[in-house]
Amino acid sequence: MGGALHRRQNGPVHAAALRFDLHVPESRSLKVKRAAIRPIVDGLRHRYHCSVAETGYQDQWQRAEIGIALVAASDGHLREQIDTVERFVMGAADVEVLEVEVVHVDAEGTLEP
Repeated sequence: MGGALHRRQNGPVHAAALRFDLHVPESRSLKVKRAAIRPIVDGLRHRYHCSVAETGYQDQWQRAEIGIALVAASDGHLREQIDTVERFVMGAADVEVLEVEVVHVDAEGTLEP
């Protein structure tokens, strides 16, 4: 095969990116903020096997932004994943969710709100 790339036609990939804007009201330092955010990030990674990172407000004590990437074989399963992740973050201790943004990626790689 000599390293040639072969493409197979399979079903569409269903993907979404989520962004959570969080407030950490009890935080008085970056260390306290990260202690509040870490269980969310680690829980999402280990419990739901998704990609997650702190993506914004790294230098602010009481604000955090986390980004999450989800991929599924069907639209229905992707919607279940989104709902589950939203419930997990909304139920997290020590943080308030200020905003949630969900962006879907279609088969052509186009972003859709």
